[in-house]
Amino acid sequence: MNFLSFAILIVSAVTVIRAHEHSAEHDQIPLDYIRFPSEPYRGFDGEVTADAVFAGITTFAKLPWVHCLTRQKNIPVDIAFLGAPFVESNLTTNSLMLRFGWYQDTGTSYRPGARFGPAGIREGSRRLTLYGGYNVPLEVNPFKSGLRIVDCGDIPVTPYDNKHAIRQIEEGHKSILQREAYSPLGNDTLTGDKLTSISLDGKNHPRIITLGGDHTIVLPLLRSIHSVYGPISVIHFDSHLDTWKPSVFGGAPSDQAAINHGTYFYWASQEGLIRNGSSIASHGAIRTTLSSIDDYYNDDASGFQRIEAREIDTLGTEGIIKKIRETVGDRPVYLSIDIDSIDPAFAPATGTPETGGWSTRELRTILRGLDGLHIVSADIVEVAPAYDTNAE
Repeated sequence: MNFLSFAILIVSAVTVIRAHEHSAEHDQIPLDYIRFPSEPYRGFDGEVTADAVFAGITTFAKLPWVHCLTRQKNIPVDIAFLGAPFVESNLTTNSLMLRFGWYQDTGTSYRPGARFGPAGIREGSRRLTLYGGYNVPLEVNPFKSGLRIVDCGDIPVTPYDNKHAIRQIEEGHKSILQREAYSPLGNDTLTGDKLTSISLDGKNHPRIITLGGDHTIVLPLLRSIHSVYGPISVIHFDSHLDTWKPSVFGGAPSDQAAINHGTYFYWASQEGLIRNGSSIASHGAIRTTLSSIDDYYNDDASGFQRIEAREIDTLGTEGIIKKIRETVGDRPVYLSIDIDSIDPAFAPATGTPETGGWSTRELRTILRGLDGLHIVSADIVEVAPAYDTNAE
């Protein structure tokens, strides 16, 4: 599923600040206890070896596990990995399973299983920091940048009621996002200039990277983002539009069925969560079939520009990067990555695979080209480990 390639790139992309170390330890704890270790997991002999990958609980990249939603909710963080195991079931109208690793796949239209995505992503990320995590092309090790980066576990979500589960996701994400970050803002990674807050309240808030779960989760996530940043620009890598009208995608037999992994951006646009118009949002890697050309007209009305997957043959990665950067400018940006944006030859573990996609190397190059954008939060979704090969 190539999680390692994207994981460090996403972390690097949202790491636009540098932290200053300071203590937040409580009294009466062992003197040698380190709550937020910056070093990789070590064995009993103190060495960093392959066996360290398999020891301990499986958090993202072996990061410290913090109970961000419960007993440790007062611990400030800078970057939080959060699971959302939500998947919309086609068997029962109100079947929804989520976690803040987001185990939800009740909004999927074809192959279910994305509720196990957060666990699969964490499994695939275990080796990410084994030898340090230094990103050679970006010349940064986000895990040693001075930021407090943690795994917050999964959002606890009901598997029986989609409407309630979507509300739980929004509230869980919002409860972390609305806090102040642990570290003060540093300097811009490109210009070196002092950064200023881009949030509505002028404060520095944590960056949250949500692990999915089907793409339906982005609607409650954008509702949460809106509470801190207002209407947001979106960079969306996907093989599908996901702006379909409910009457076209799924038929909308009920109000809740109208919200699924093909319509969430339509609803986000209707609710004013996205900066509609003026070509503010951008799709990438689109290559789906349509019900008719009207789907593109509706996509335009939802405020998106499109980059077809095949355009990489003419524009190249540099041309795609240029188009994205010109589209979103210096506005606050939300980054959403559907694993099916990659060709199924590289990433088969997804619910709605489409041929003709980008390679992992091409998407990695494009993600590196986003360095310096004001990415405030991100997700990687539609990961369904059951459809992976034995190679994982």
